[in-house]
Amino acid sequence: MIHLPHKNKDHLQQISIWEAETFYAPQDIIIVGAGFTGLWTAFYLKQKYPSKKITIIERGPVPAGASGRNAGFACFGSLTEILSDIDTMGADKALQLLHWRFEGLKTIRQHFNDSAIDYYNTGGYELLNEEAPLEKLNAINSLLYPVTSATETFVLKNDLIEEFGFANTQYLIENRFEGSLHPGKLIGALLQKMSAMDVQVMCGTELKNFEESADDIKLQTTDKRTLQAQQVIFCTNAFSKSLLPHIAVVPARGQVLLTEPIPGLKLKGIFHYDEGFYYFRNLNGRILLGGARNTSIATEYTLDAFTTLPIQQALEDFLSKFILPGQKPAITHRWAGIMAMGQEKTPIVKQLTDRTFCAVKLGGMGVALAPTMGKLLAEMV
Repeated sequence: MIHLPHKNKDHLQQISIWEAETFYAPQDIIIVGAGFTGLWTAFYLKQKYPSKKITIIERGPVPAGASGRNAGFACFGSLTEILSDIDTMGADKALQLLHWRFEGLKTIRQHFNDSAIDYYNTGGYELLNEEAPLEKLNAINSLLYPVTSATETFVLKNDLIEEFGFANTQYLIENRFEGSLHPGKLIGALLQKMSAMDVQVMCGTELKNFEESADDIKLQTTDKRTLQAQQVIFCTNAFSKSLLPHIAVVPARGQVLLTEPIPGLKLKGIFHYDEGFYYFRNLNGRILLGGARNTSIATEYTLDAFTTLPIQQALEDFLSKFILPGQKPAITHRWAGIMAMGQEKTPIVKQLTDRTFCAVKLGGMGVALAPTMGKLLAEMV
């Protein structure tokens, strides 16, 4: 008589011998999260250990957190944001963060052609309506000289206010080292590198829990499959709490909208306002605008990746007040992404146990920080 195993909700999924010897074979390293940080970490680890078996698991069909849902800014900080960071974390930590971001942007362009990821070195600008930050402009430029090798990273460009068509704006500050890119194309280019480097990427694979022993780590997925690795690296950013409850990470939602095409749109560059809480750019003749989180901070500390009426209304008000005075263009797209914040902006990149590591809390600057954080993490493993 053949006895079949009793079927219940806790029964592990059966897999074939072919799956067991390929996709579910024991790995040297499993990286949890296929966003920018996970992909760059795998890139540097495979360079360091070409023979190691490395797999990235991603819970969604595509990387969804912040990597594929941001505004596509290749930036490292506006003047007022930097001044705020210095006040909250001190000049040394703020400068280190700026250096990591700046080096990360350089790394992206070293490994990918601008055309492949729609990178445009258009420069960045900050709209300003108070004079106090300008009094510290020279001091910040001196502070940034070791990072950018420029005597003037930030330059006053008030003559462009009228050219860009802005209203209710007294000052405009330029940073020529910033630009924009296409986050989806950058993820796709990194995934192509993973394939070429023989790094396995398993989408639709969500980690439920894990157990570390003296010999290895067993990982259980939500679809009741078991993975095995010698080391596990968590690149789960805002979604880290369920797996790493002691990590000091707070999720923060960033909302974005995109207008219909604007005839004669004069904008060229990426733009910031109010310590970076508002940000916008010209995307193929349309306005991509995001932020306004500071108008409702409490409600935006969430893992719910959907837009809300109050934030979207604040964005539309900003659009018609500052960017397109008196105009109310139709909105064709709205979306939200989830960032990871903390008491200060320094990312958490460290070894957790004998076999586990993490790189999380990129503070809304994952595009720029991920290459550098991936490299730092790979050096630890």
